[in-house]
Amino acid sequence: MSYVGPDFDPPQPRRPRRRLLTVALAALVPGALLGWLVYEAVGGSDGGPDSPVGASSASGGLFTPAESPDESPTDDDKKPSPSATPSLTGPTSSAPAATGPLKGKVVVIDPGHNPNNFQHTADINRKVNIGTGWKECDTTGTSTNSGYTEAKFTLDVAHRLRTLLEKQGATVKLTQDGDRTFGPCIDERASIGNKADADAVVSIHADGAGAGQRGFHVILPGKVKAGSADTGPIVASSAELGERIAGNFVRVTGSAPSNYVGDGTGLVTRKDLGGLNLSTVPKVFIECGNMRDTKDAAQLTSGAWRQKAAQGISEGIVSFLRG
Repeated sequence: MSYVGPDFDPPQPRRPRRRLLTVALAALVPGALLGWLVYEAVGGSDGGPDSPVGASSASGGLFTPAESPDESPTDDDKKPSPSATPSLTGPTSSAPAATGPLKGKVVVIDPGHNPNNFQHTADINRKVNIGTGWKECDTTGTSTNSGYTEAKFTLDVAHRLRTLLEKQGATVKLTQDGDRTFGPCIDERASIGNKADADAVVSIHADGAGAGQRGFHVILPGKVKAGSADTGPIVASSAELGERIAGNFVRVTGSAPSNYVGDGTGLVTRKDLGGLNLSTVPKVFIECGNMRDTKDAAQLTSGAWRQKAAQGISEGIVSFLRG
């Protein structure tokens, strides 16, 4: 999410510290502890704002020679043919239905932004209603200092996550697959999950904070009842989804929760995000790391790490759906 604008304003009040225990317990396994030790050995902290790529620029991380990114193309990086009129239900995989513990479950993956947004600034700047007010349709997202874009990152992780979930038997839909001229707008992204009657929706992002601000965080919907927004029925289930994703993300990736929002819990509650406000099904956002920090950027641009990120998110979703 990584930008100041339509769907990412300054962080709202932090979650109660009681959620720290949930994430910490999920992380207390040897692999995660090793990740924490490595993080503490190399981490740092200093702040800075985030801003959109293609507007006033935004996040990224500068690579050192030892941290050269793995950006070799894979099947997941290949773009499908553009389409200006996709179905509101969102693209879905053509893979045959599988059997498994998630058979009968529907998961919607929302890859943040769109690789083509920067070519359609007038369209993405159009305001849409999010219940509590009006925000731009979408933004360009952020990028690392070397130019690896958030839109490319989110699609790659979404493809990997879709493959993992389909192997568990889930029906998986994407809100966009690089197959649109821009967007979809934030209200339409929520609508896609709602119309699919999804059992879980996860919006994938990477942040654009200042260098030294590291780690991931999961954004949960706050209780909102205004206009067309009514999150009351999904607040508790979304919080459970977010906690399970955060705990598994720590365990699988070894990444620490954000050192700049969330009070060390890796969980943040927001009431200003259209994608959450307008959802009628359990939904969370995950900021997988900060593209503007050197060390986080080295992870985000690594194909091996992106696979771990997808695995951590997948295991959190599976844990949530299996109860």
